[in-house]
Amino acid sequence: MEKLLAKLPNAEFITSAANKSQFIKSDKPIIAVCGKSNVGKSSFINMLANRKKLAKVSKEPGRTRLVNYFDFGKFILADLPGYGFARVSKAEKLKWARLLDDFFADKDSIAHVFALADIRHDPTSDDKQMVEYLYYYLVPFTVIATKADKLSKAQQSKSVTNIAAIYKCGKDDVIATSAETRQGLDRVIEKIETILQLGEEDA
Repeated sequence: MEKLLAKLPNAEFITSAANKSQFIKSDKPIIAVCGKSNVGKSSFINMLANRKKLAKVSKEPGRTRLVNYFDFGKFILADLPGYGFARVSKAEKLKWARLLDDFFADKDSIAHVFALADIRHDPTSDDKQMVEYLYYYLVPFTVIATKADKLSKAQQSKSVTNIAAIYKCGKDDVIATSAETRQGLDRVIEKIETILQLGEEDA
């Protein structure tokens, strides 16, 4: 895994976007990270970057209200606002939904999406709606099942099978990860390598 990690340079925060006029246009592939509030998006990004505080981790869900961009050298990572947080006004939820709609409207600029889901629970209705959206717009995605350290290996396998069935995707399209133990990091990086290779072939 160390050889794979060496292929990722020091990641840097670029900017935040509050609306579509501020979205980044780049020659580099853009990989988006989405998921419900408190699913562990910031922890996942920090694990990928091998840094503890690149993306700010908050104990209070619903803090990411912008599209945050990070430069990973060969690709740009876009951290999307978390969805499904109950203690947010209806107007704020609509604002977040509009931001996500605008982001995915330019789907040709999105190389891939990492859709995060908590491995301990069935995907929520918001999770399923997000994945249905990706299917509808033909945006390629991989499911990142977070917080795998909370389950035994047998429980992880059962949960991965369940998530794949609910999302109607293959088990290989669901990667169990843990920011605490760095489980699954090697598979995520291998996936990124594949995404980048496909981008070079299509160029």
